[in-house]
Amino acid sequence: MTKKKKSNKGPRRKSMKREARLRSARDTGWVAKYQGKNIIKGYSNWFAVDLITAIKELRMLGIAIDSAREAEVRASIESLAEARKRQRAASARKKLDELYPDSDGTFAYIAGYTAGGFPYGTTWEELGEEPPWAED
Repeated sequence: MTKKKKSNKGPRRKSMKREARLRSARDTGWVAKYQGKNIIKGYSNWFAVDLITAIKELRMLGIAIDSAREAEVRASIESLAEARKRQRAASARKKLDELYPDSDGTFAYIAGYTAGGFPYGTTWEELGEEPPWAED
């Protein structure tokens, strides 16, 4: 007889659909038993849902959540998204700098510098191209 493989999917509550989460929270008395300071974050972590979903479902469970608190949560989510976007853009710029170390906005290839410190070499215009980062 072969040995049965164990499935490591994590707790069932983390893969439940909304109806099952609400039923589970009601049946177990999760809201009444919650001891923490931030019920939105606690619900979000316990059932593995995002904060907006946690707010909606807690309201369905009868918990009064202030609209100002919801606005705070939405603002924090948006600011995190903006930060990620800026970080991705910085990473993309860094990769381009690594791909084209001897170039800038004017020169496709910088062959050297004059005694006065001015660069010389092949321009993007001479090549008939635009810098790859000009699309941004």
